[in-house]
Amino acid sequence: MIRQGRTHEFFDIIEWLSGDECHDLAEAGLASGLGRRLRAAGLPVDRLVLHLRMLHSELVGRAVTWAPDGGVSVYHRRHGYLDSEMFAGSPVRRVMEAGKPEVVHYSDNGNAAWMHSDVFQGRQLVECFIVSLGNREGSSAVSFCTASPRGFSAAERAFLKRIVPALRNVCELNILRDVEQRLLDTYIGSSTARRILAGNVRRGHAETLEVALLLCDLRGFTELSNSLPSARILQLLDVYFDRVVPAITRMGGEVLKFMGDSVLAFFHGDSAEAAAAVAVEAAVVALRRLARVRLPDADLRAGIALHYGKVSYGNIGSGNRLDFTLIGPDVNLVSRIQAACNSTGQSLLMSERFAGLLDRTQTLPVGQHRLRGFAAPAQLYTLHDPHRILRLRPAVRPATLTCHAKV
Repeated sequence: MIRQGRTHEFFDIIEWLSGDECHDLAEAGLASGLGRRLRAAGLPVDRLVLHLRMLHSELVGRAVTWAPDGGVSVYHRRHGYLDSEMFAGSPVRRVMEAGKPEVVHYSDNGNAAWMHSDVFQGRQLVECFIVSLGNREGSSAVSFCTASPRGFSAAERAFLKRIVPALRNVCELNILRDVEQRLLDTYIGSSTARRILAGNVRRGHAETLEVALLLCDLRGFTELSNSLPSARILQLLDVYFDRVVPAITRMGGEVLKFMGDSVLAFFHGDSAEAAAAVAVEAAVVALRRLARVRLPDADLRAGIALHYGKVSYGNIGSGNRLDFTLIGPDVNLVSRIQAACNSTGQSLLMSERFAGLLDRTQTLPVGQHRLRGFAAPAQLYTLHDPHRILRLRPAVRPATLTCHAKV
């Protein structure tokens, strides 16, 4: 129990929760640091769980657990978890919804499903004191659990309840930082997100890059849209993007935009050859993944264009409504090359400059083609043997784009 006359432990914990050291910690460090300090203050905390709600495209939240004998573990909760049989009737959900603390004695709950969830099972716990940690993304909570036969005393519960406001503040700060980064990564891409967070937010601010460009477009999308319900079209687009986007990002590419059924991405490498090598492999993998899709009502085929060139990468727009994008003649060129996929019947086309960055034995000329908006005809190429590209996986991966604050 808490040692009489030792109120400085309480103030030490509050000071730590409110200080810069704690605010700089990730959630794992927060759970571990708090658990150890509560034990040092004399509280018999044998399990500490932060049940954190979050704004995320795939997750509804996560549980961060600490135990003195087991360190920290993180459990990710996918959408739908809050309504699962395991969680729906749990006291943690009741506290999240009502906002009122709850004391749970395990002996009173028999074989309740929530007792066997991943964060509580096998701990021989006697009592759990659950307190709400409200935040803007939805109510979070913290569970203080003990295996002590006597449970927590009234004074110990009061101690724990008094530190909750400071704990709520640091959890809120962590969640907001996480939401900021994840939402930017989700909607505009990681490289662009780093630039924005580094201060590159002025209209007209741009930098010149030499990159490998990839533009992938779903064939027959207009016909599909006119023949199938909108809900089904959205499902098909998700299937399509789930095959194309991972192929790009796993090779270090940055997806810049979704334009209806098109994906615009770029690869920035240590050299032009390295960027081209990973871009063409991403294209081959994307087409191979799409070819394996079998659907009763749609044939998901794509045309992919590749080009290496110079682009302006930065902010355009009006007032406080800006877009971070790529512009320049080379962006226009890759768009026109992609359009030629339909007229040539090729699923992959590349510019002469891009083809020149690959081994000549890998490419096959498909003739000169007039591209809308360009005076001179363009010599286009395709792959001689796509399977050989995958066998010759490049050893050099694209360099991570550096970002510098310019305000």
